[in-house]
Amino acid sequence: MPYRHIPVMQREVLQYLNCRPGKIYVDGTLGGAGHARSILEKTSPRGLLVAIDQDIEAIENAEESLKAFKTRIHLFHGNFIQLPDALSQFGIDGVDGILLDLGLSLHQIKASGRGFSFQLDEPLDMRMNIETKETAADIIKYAPEQVLRKIFKSYGEERWSGRIAKKIAAERSREAIVTSKKLAEIVMAAIPRGAVQRQRIHPATRVFMALRIAVNKELERLEAFMDVAINLLNPSGRLCVISYHSLEDRIVKHRIRALEKGCQCPGDFPQCVCGLKSQVKNLTRKAIGPTALEIEDNPMARSARLRAAEKR
Repeated sequence: MPYRHIPVMQREVLQYLNCRPGKIYVDGTLGGAGHARSILEKTSPRGLLVAIDQDIEAIENAEESLKAFKTRIHLFHGNFIQLPDALSQFGIDGVDGILLDLGLSLHQIKASGRGFSFQLDEPLDMRMNIETKETAADIIKYAPEQVLRKIFKSYGEERWSGRIAKKIAAERSREAIVTSKKLAEIVMAAIPRGAVQRQRIHPATRVFMALRIAVNKELERLEAFMDVAINLLNPSGRLCVISYHSLEDRIVKHRIRALEKGCQCPGDFPQCVCGLKSQVKNLTRKAIGPTALEIEDNPMARSARLRAAEKR
């Protein structure tokens, strides 16, 4: 089945990455290769792209869909935290721009068969990299009730996390919970009827998001990457990150602000003793969102927020 995905904020990405012919860029979340294609076209004829994805299906799709650019693209199967290894493997010392689009692809939601969506009846997997061991079903089966509650509360900001975790613990003692449809039904049953009727989103949305984040260690990996990304950029190189929920956006925002501020000494210190200098210029004081027209054409873009910084 074709790997379907619509790239989000494509015009804004090219603008903030400052794509130029002959320069080297990284797409750390290749997905359906929409952003990758536009970067390659913008950097023609000699620009180079390193494209990374932990979903092998995305890599296989790009091998076919981007074969016209095969002399200017390096594909790497792995997570973006492995970017230093990828650059070393390809003999690259520094890059001029890095893009992360932290959202799920339409293919993963609709056609991967891994239970990312509560609207489909699929195995409860949720691994972006099928070579990793732990699935969402494993967490649902083995995690203590209190751990489940913490996952739903911390990663999903789910108000009814305690009730949902308790309901899951009771249900799994009778029958294994191994499909996305079954889990969604349990979540629906755990939340008070009145609360369900008042919600603007499906009651299982936050639980599914929280499980996906836990399975793929998304926040830990993003934090680790934000600590090293600046060291991989050439002077005046740019970092662009598109996030889709407040937890991701907060990590990106705070790290960019810290890198721009430099000195971390308390305000009442007479002089700096930490020695940290400003390393970036914050290009997006306020996160950039999609236009109303883009949201109309692609509702999945609605919650996207782009932040960017330029290395000094």
